[in-house]
Amino acid sequence: MYAIIVTGGKQYKVSEGDQIKVEKLDVESGKEVTFDVIAVNDGTLKVADAVSSAKVSATVVEQGRDKKVVVYKYKRKTGYHKKNGHRQPFTLVKINKISL
Repeated sequence: MYAIIVTGGKQYKVSEGDQIKVEKLDVESGKEVTFDVIAVNDGTLKVADAVSSAKVSATVVEQGRDKKVVVYKYKRKTGYHKKNGHRQPFTLVKINKISL
């Protein structure tokens, strides 16, 4: 059984017991969080009104920041170059239960 959830403008396919990195949520480690569901598959795929009451509950494992991504801008013949870095914040969650 799996569900498709939406958080942070992205869609994730999750099953019970999965750990996924999502966009940063303003929740402390160890707390519960619920996600809205857009589709559930328990043998047959259910969408729209069939999953309007479905929820996915998860526990926040940790808050963190990803590895640094180097952004390097360069224009030839002009001596222009600029180096920047970016570390995207994330929340690691463990999926506990998918309820219909």
